[in-house]
Amino acid sequence: MDRVAKLASQKAVVIFSKSSCCMCHAIKRLFYEQGVSPAIYELDEDSRGKEMEWALMRLGCNPSVPAVFIGGKFVGSANTVMTLQLNGSLKKMLKEAGALWL
Repeated sequence: MDRVAKLASQKAVVIFSKSSCCMCHAIKRLFYEQGVSPAIYELDEDSRGKEMEWALMRLGCNPSVPAVFIGGKFVGSANTVMTLQLNGSLKKMLKEAGALWL
């Protein structure tokens, strides 16, 4: 849990992902297309990935990936992020976190 919190606070946008997850890919593309460069941690490529996956599940992320943090705060998974995008809240959150300037 401590490692997830530490990693999540190191950049304005952090995504915990798995390289084989199609929804993770879609969420990463969403951020890239908005001009955001998130820190991405691929749990299936990390030696402590399983431990981080359990920590994310304890935070309430089910499924465990993609798990998105903005400004060090847990936002949610793909469904939550897409809802924020559709209702216009995501861009505001990204600006407040310093991930977007325009």
